[in-house]
Amino acid sequence: MALRVYNTLSKQKEDFQTVQPGKVSMYLCGPTVYKPSHIGHMVGPVIFDTVKRYLSYNGFDVTYVINITDVDDKLINRARENNTSIEALAAEMSEDYFDCLKTIGVDTVDEFPRATKYIGEMQKIIGRLVESNKAYPLNGDVYFEVTSDDDYGKLSRRNVDDMLAGTRVQANDQKHNPADFALWKGAKEGEPGWDSPWGRGRPGWHIECSAMSMKILGESIDIHGGGLDLLFPHHENELAQSESCTGKPFARYWMHNGLMQSADASKIGGAHDASGDAVPDQQSQEANKLAGSLGAESVKTAVFAKFAPETVRFFLLSTHYRSPIPLSEDSLVDTGKSLEGFYRLFDAYERVTGHSFYDIGAATSRDQTVSLDEDPADFFGELSHLRDRFLQAMDDDFNTGGGIGVLFEMRKCINGFVVQQKLDAGGSTDEAAIAAWATAMTLLKELASLLGVFRQPQETSGPTDDAFAGQLMDLIIEVRAIARKDKQFDIADKIRDGLTALNVTLEDRPDGTDWRRE
Repeated sequence: MALRVYNTLSKQKEDFQTVQPGKVSMYLCGPTVYKPSHIGHMVGPVIFDTVKRYLSYNGFDVTYVINITDVDDKLINRARENNTSIEALAAEMSEDYFDCLKTIGVDTVDEFPRATKYIGEMQKIIGRLVESNKAYPLNGDVYFEVTSDDDYGKLSRRNVDDMLAGTRVQANDQKHNPADFALWKGAKEGEPGWDSPWGRGRPGWHIECSAMSMKILGESIDIHGGGLDLLFPHHENELAQSESCTGKPFARYWMHNGLMQSADASKIGGAHDASGDAVPDQQSQEANKLAGSLGAESVKTAVFAKFAPETVRFFLLSTHYRSPIPLSEDSLVDTGKSLEGFYRLFDAYERVTGHSFYDIGAATSRDQTVSLDEDPADFFGELSHLRDRFLQAMDDDFNTGGGIGVLFEMRKCINGFVVQQKLDAGGSTDEAAIAAWATAMTLLKELASLLGVFRQPQETSGPTDDAFAGQLMDLIIEVRAIARKDKQFDIADKIRDGLTALNVTLEDRPDGTDWRRE
């Protein structure tokens, strides 16, 4: 099927067609760097990193940009509280953000533009809006006049009257309309500022993204992404000022990812259907945004210190990107456990073939995918069907949750073949069967790489990191082996049952016994 993308602007899925044939320009709103990154900051980058991987796999030349907001009220206030400069705080928190992205495997971003480097571009856009009577100066500020834009509100489906419903307008407000928003803010004492035709000041939040996006990617881009909480007012205002300036469509596809939720919020109706077609609106998701240590604290200390980054990435991609994400420690623990079966399969493959799964060279483009036209026909036929289902899920608005479900089915299929052929039990040295296994693992690597998972060996946690625990387990396994040799099966069973109660599983094979902690 053709690739289809849900467009927030049209509220429907559309065939994917780019501004320039074969090229994709993609802009994601990044963080305001005033404090360490939390897990919510990882959601968008992981999703759109995966989008880029899949688009590249389909032959597109993709440019992926995430901006950095390094001038903002929050940043100014936090620097003052910390008795440091705005520049130093922004630099420190930017590096924290970059480090977190690297940790979770986001490495496809082409540029991270900083707002303060594009002040001139922002002033040019503001100047054009003032000249065309789309904006007006007011006491050192400059405001965009929303009533000058006939279709203002088309992205969020709100009109000006709805936006102002229940809003208290202050008597001293001199704006033409209470909904008018700031493009330029006059500088206050002690705040950063830049000279401009309207006086010394700094840019408003919305104009920053318009300027950086248009300067780097062009006046019309293919994909504009961001969290659903940015739909209004940020993206609505960004769209209005950009199109009022250029007279061109600003973005062909507006893609909004769901927000991180507390676990109880997962009860929101229709949030987790596989297709992502029934998703709560902005207000309902924002009302249930995650609060607490997992969400608000540094992702390094609250999440990465407790869970493997690959587990976190897998979890973030396990639902459709437009659905809210119910986060809890239990959900991350469950995700980690579900991945153990893949790691055991990788270990078995290396044990039998002598080759690491992580060293497999898999296809990076759709037209070079691994061939499944040979024998064994039944095994390869099932794998081919699973591959088709994976690609169909991804073609249907980047349904990573559906794709992940297929990976689990593929693991089951491969394990069944391994057991049937007795490849990991010392019972078969059939070169053709081993070659078929290698082909299957190559396909698994190919599809997993599109999600950015299983790219490198994971550092294990728990008892395998503890030398003492490892030595103790070796001793227990040796004692059990002696008991079995002496036909003291009650003792051997007692050892196995006791370990099972401690969530430790033994795997007996012809060449010895392995153990793992569930």
